[in-house]
Amino acid sequence: MANLQIREAIRDAMREEMERDERVFLMGEEVGHYQGAYKCSQGLLEQFGAKRVVDTPITETGFSGVGIGAAMVGLRPIIEFMTFNFSAVAFDQILNNASKIHHMTGGQFSVPIVFRGPNAAAHMLGSTHSQAFDGIYAHIPGLKVVSVATPYDAKGLLKSAIRDPNPVIFFESELMYAVRGEVPEEEYLIPIGEADIKRPGEQVTLITWGQSVPTSLEAAKLAEADGLDVEVIDLRTLRPLDEAAVIHSVKKTNRAVIAYHGWPYGGVGAELVDRIQRMAFDWLDAPVERVCYDDIPFSYAENLEHLSIPQPEDIYAACRKVAYR
Repeated sequence: MANLQIREAIRDAMREEMERDERVFLMGEEVGHYQGAYKCSQGLLEQFGAKRVVDTPITETGFSGVGIGAAMVGLRPIIEFMTFNFSAVAFDQILNNASKIHHMTGGQFSVPIVFRGPNAAAHMLGSTHSQAFDGIYAHIPGLKVVSVATPYDAKGLLKSAIRDPNPVIFFESELMYAVRGEVPEEEYLIPIGEADIKRPGEQVTLITWGQSVPTSLEAAKLAEADGLDVEVIDLRTLRPLDEAAVIHSVKKTNRAVIAYHGWPYGGVGAELVDRIQRMAFDWLDAPVERVCYDDIPFSYAENLEHLSIPQPEDIYAACRKVAYR
């Protein structure tokens, strides 16, 4: 086993897939000579050259479109956004081309492309650079959506995403690139669409993903000290959703809390509430609770940003509420 940062796990996944398949290439701003804005592509330009590690201008619409066209003719692009906030500039390409071409051509074209980069709030970046795009992209048929929180998951799921014949949105976190964890040295893949139980428990099901995974695990520790046994499920994939894992856990614990980075109106959290109440209504002993962003644009001020993001104490309080503590 190797002890890697998430950025290193992402780099190793891309490197291994580029070695395995000459059709795979990386494109984006500062991915080459600068070694990546967050050093996720460190060493790749030196190993593979400028034809497969392509530095671009600040033109998200352009290089996203180039990547989609390349995928249509048989290549396997990895498009890096310096932040998913910048994917808003390329939204038409993702919404109306990447996600729909397979359907609109009757299956004549596939789009095996990965759009990856940091999602959601980082630290004091203001309203326009702090958005979580989970619900926006998970809303679109034709896309697969992955959100990772550990080096092990990052490597195994990115390798699966690169090999997938469909377009994949791959969410990382700017604040978590330095998080370390054990990663097997031998090759492995994690199937897209499988959740992972990060902490088993019997009394409350806590459903989370991405940046909220470590926060939720901290909340579970607070609950444990209070005699409350919380099961933490990391969805890992938002579309397709592993509803079987969620419903199985809720039927066991009879209570559910959803903690995530994102606005409350609509989105993945609301989708989970709907599925739980339809598929496990008779097992619920309390209404499902959500802990997420405040329904406002982010503030730049550090204290106000902190108040807008789910903290362990907020998630712990929701767990207590559903357990009637």
